Amino acid sequence: MKRSKKNLFFLLVAVLVMVLAVWGPEKLARYKDDMILNQITAEPMETETEGYRYSMSSNDKLYLLSKCLSNQVQPESDLSAMTRTNSGDMDYQELTGTYAFVVSHKDGTGREISDEEVFDTCNQELGILKELGILPNTVKDVQTTAYSAVLYSAIDVPAPRNNVLVWKVELSTGKQNANKKNRLLDAYIDADTGKLYEFYVRTELSWSDINPDEIIEKWSTYMGLEEWEAYEPVNPLAETTPCFRKYRFAGMDGGYTVVTIGFYEGINELFLKVSK
Repeated sequence: MKRSKKNLFFLLVAVLVMVLAVWGPEKLARYKDDMILNQITAEPMETETEGYRYSMSSNDKLYLLSKCLSNQVQPESDLSAMTRTNSGDMDYQELTGTYAFVVSHKDGTGREISDEEVFDTCNQELGILKELGILPNTVKDVQTTAYSAVLYSAIDVPAPRNNVLVWKVELSTGKQNANKKNRLLDAYIDADTGKLYEFYVRTELSWSDINPDEIIEKWSTYMGLEEWEAYEPVNPLAETTPCFRKYRFAGMDGGYTVVTIGFYEGINELFLKVSK
């Protein structure tokens, strides 16, 4: 009797296993379908153009900016403008080539410095550069009534996730005849960190008062840059002033960025620029 009950139990278990093997997967699939079909779901998605989710090193950002600036023509100061074509701000309808420098329409993550904050940020960074001894203390703060600011995107076109947002702050056109002594003329500012990539500023200094090696050392630390060295240009006559010194920073894919510290005598204009 006990053996009969035991056999019956095993038989029921076998039947149950067979039923589950045949009917179970279909039922489970139907249950999953019911959970998904006719339901609206939202998932975060990172696109190639959403570059701010992709972290670039300071050296790579500097390299990308230099390449993009080389593909656009804008005067950096009164004197250098004499040797360049003034094409004004350029807003490309389509991105072509390898690198593009275009007016940004603020389609980033919203974490970048806003137009309401950019002048305060610029003044804060000018203060830091003064404390570091990169700029003299006589340089005046920028004022919203005297300066303009435009947000640009520097983009690696084949890989658009590689992009840098920068503010260009410059003395407004209507103020070009104003006294420029001890004033910032223009600068490129990282829209994420607020750091100054380059600047042109009128000072009371002379070239003999300036130590380019000391400035580049302090500026590279300020920017978080690594792997740099003094660089002798192939064609020194390419510069519009004899007062300059160049440095080379490691960049993306084995490339490098040239940074120039220079001085326009006569107007006492000190500048730090990335290669163009």
